[in-house]
Amino acid sequence: MKPKVYFTRSLEPSAVVKLYGLVGKELKGKVAIKLHSGEPGNQNFLGPDFWSPIINHVGGTAVECNTAYDGARNTTEKHLKTLSEHGWSKYFDFDLLDAEGPDMVLDIENGKRIKKNYIGKNIESYDSMLVLSHFKGHPMGGYGGALKQLSIGLASSYGKAYIHGAGEPEKIWTADHDSFLESMADAAKSVVDYFKNEIVYINVMKNMSVDCDCCAVAEDPCLSDIGMLASTDPVAIDKACLDLVYASEDEGKSHLIERIESRNGVLTVHAASALGIGSEEYELIEI
Repeated sequence: MKPKVYFTRSLEPSAVVKLYGLVGKELKGKVAIKLHSGEPGNQNFLGPDFWSPIINHVGGTAVECNTAYDGARNTTEKHLKTLSEHGWSKYFDFDLLDAEGPDMVLDIENGKRIKKNYIGKNIESYDSMLVLSHFKGHPMGGYGGALKQLSIGLASSYGKAYIHGAGEPEKIWTADHDSFLESMADAAKSVVDYFKNEIVYINVMKNMSVDCDCCAVAEDPCLSDIGMLASTDPVAIDKACLDLVYASEDEGKSHLIERIESRNGVLTVHAASALGIGSEEYELIEI
C-alpha cells in the first residue's frame, strides 16, 4: 500500500491538530517535538503562536540542537537566549538536546556516505517524536522539509558539520555537494531506525522563501502559501511538497524551483527512498 499523505489548504494553527488526528498514529511515552527555533532576524520562520495548538495537544517537549555556523544559535548560551527571545521557553517545555556533551552516536546501517550520526544526547530521554517542518528553500540543500529536520535538525553542532562534510567535518562547506545530500539521507535513516518509526511528520507550506529559517537575512517568500501536510512517511511527505510546488499555478514558483534544482535537492529524497525509510509513491488525501 502507498503511504497516505493528508493535505489541507488551510493554514490555521488549529488545522495542524486535525491533520495530526487524521494520521491515526498515537505517539507513545515521552514525545520529542522537533521544530526550528528560528535565527534572529529571519522573518519567515513559524513561531510559538503557530505551533502552540499542536504542541499543547500532544503534550510533548519541544526540542532543538545547536548550529554549526556563526550566528545566535551556535552555542548553548546564545541558543538559550534565542529560545527565550522567540518565546519558545516561555510557553513550552524546551530541551536543547546538545546543550551539554557528549553526543549520542548512532550507527547507520547501509549508509551510503556516512556510517555514524552524531545527535544531541538528550534524545535518549524520548520514546517517540513529532517532526514539525516549515517547508521552504535552502541555500545548500535546495529545500528543507522533514528529511532535513531528521538529519541536520537533530544533529549536534559537531554532527551538523559531520553531515555537511560527508564524514569529514573540517570540509563542512567544501565537501562534494551530492555526497552531502546523500549524507543527510543516511543521517535521517539512523533517526528513523532509532525511534523504530514511532514518528509523525507535519510539513507546512507557508512563507516559502528560497532561504532557510537558519538565515538571519532571508529573501521574502517567492510564491503564495499552499497548505499543510501530515504523514508517517518522511520521504512521501517531502515528495508531496515538491510535487505541489511544481503543480502550483503561481508564477513565483520558478524562483523556488530554480533553488531546488540548482542544488539537486531531490537527490536527498531519492537517497532516503533507496535506504528504505519511505516511498516516493504516495496517496494524497485532501481534506
